[in-house]
Amino acid sequence: MHTCARELGTAVNFRAVSCRRVPGSGFENGRPWSSTNLNALVERRGQLTIVAVVTNIDWSALRQAARDAMRFAYVPYSKFRVGAAGLTDDGRMVTGCNVENASYGLTLCAECGMVSELARSGGGRLIAVCVLGNDEPVTPCGRCRQLLWEHGGANLLVEVNGSPIPMTELIPHAFPEASNFTNPNG
Repeated sequence: MHTCARELGTAVNFRAVSCRRVPGSGFENGRPWSSTNLNALVERRGQLTIVAVVTNIDWSALRQAARDAMRFAYVPYSKFRVGAAGLTDDGRMVTGCNVENASYGLTLCAECGMVSELARSGGGRLIAVCVLGNDEPVTPCGRCRQLLWEHGGANLLVEVNGSPIPMTELIPHAFPEASNFTNPNG
């Protein structure tokens, strides 16, 4: 095992404490690691498991980024501007805003735009998310909670009412981990 350290981005201090295979890291059978340890981020890259400690998430910077994104929202119908900001596992910050449509059902939530930006800017995993609506904290809708789960996992932290909570509390039975669905063809 070797140890490496680095600092990434302005919104997080990220220190890799070990780069090795970690028995019992929680990725057995594709399941996420224990939600009881919110100070660690475990990422699997091939046969190598990298364990890193998130030492500081600047929630104020995430809130400001969400506020900045909110200004670009297209909301001619509801006038309800929403901005979302997420911190990635490599220290990047990605943002999105809501885009309404006259049919309402085709409206894109700010979290959808943020995840699109995540994919467009090189992918990765979300580790922290903040969402503001008309400059007040808002909680992601059910569709966005599932979207966030798929791009951040069980331990993604989402700021709710000023406090970060893990996705396991926002959507305790997300697909596919807690699902009984099995694809008969695959």
